[in-house]
Amino acid sequence: MAPRIEFYFDFGSPNAYLAYKVMPALEQRLGTKVELKPALLGGIFKATGNQSPGVTLAGVPTKAAYERKESDRFIARHQLTAFRFNPAFPINTLHMMRGSMLAKRLDLFEPYVAAVYAGMWEQAVNMGDLDVYHRVLTDAGLPTQAFVEHVADPEVKAALVASTEEAIGRGVFGSPAFFVGDEMFFGKDRLREVEEEFTRQAAA
Repeated sequence: MAPRIEFYFDFGSPNAYLAYKVMPALEQRLGTKVELKPALLGGIFKATGNQSPGVTLAGVPTKAAYERKESDRFIARHQLTAFRFNPAFPINTLHMMRGSMLAKRLDLFEPYVAAVYAGMWEQAVNMGDLDVYHRVLTDAGLPTQAFVEHVADPEVKAALVASTEEAIGRGVFGSPAFFVGDEMFFGKDRLREVEEEFTRQAAA
């Protein structure tokens, strides 16, 4: 049996967006489907003592400049020309992440993730504003009213908590994080290693 590839993500991470955009090509090469798993970065950071790169790089301008260069290289390599850095960053993603769990329940997960990622990192609008968020869902043809009415349902909240706690329990400290079987890889720049590990485990 081929191993599973799992991808823990939060919409607030531009690196998770960039990894998400290259997933279709990776899936095609490997002949498998990557399982996207929402995990709230705020909860992960609180549980692990980690902080966002915006905080950790603030006092190290040369490292921050290098990280931007690496992202530019990744974008150019994979021709991700739609990417736009969101001027409202950092954005509270709690409602978006809860929405992803509701979208699973509504069998709308894939179109929801695509729409929210496009709003965050292609249209680069302030998705922290509920009116903007709802407009993006409507423009994508999603049933916005269902998200207005049910995104804060107790079962939806509990599902996101459970998914986040699962990630933390497996050693996740940020986003994007990938698992091939039980092997974890962190960051968009580890996708080659993800492919190699999948191939190794599949052949074992």
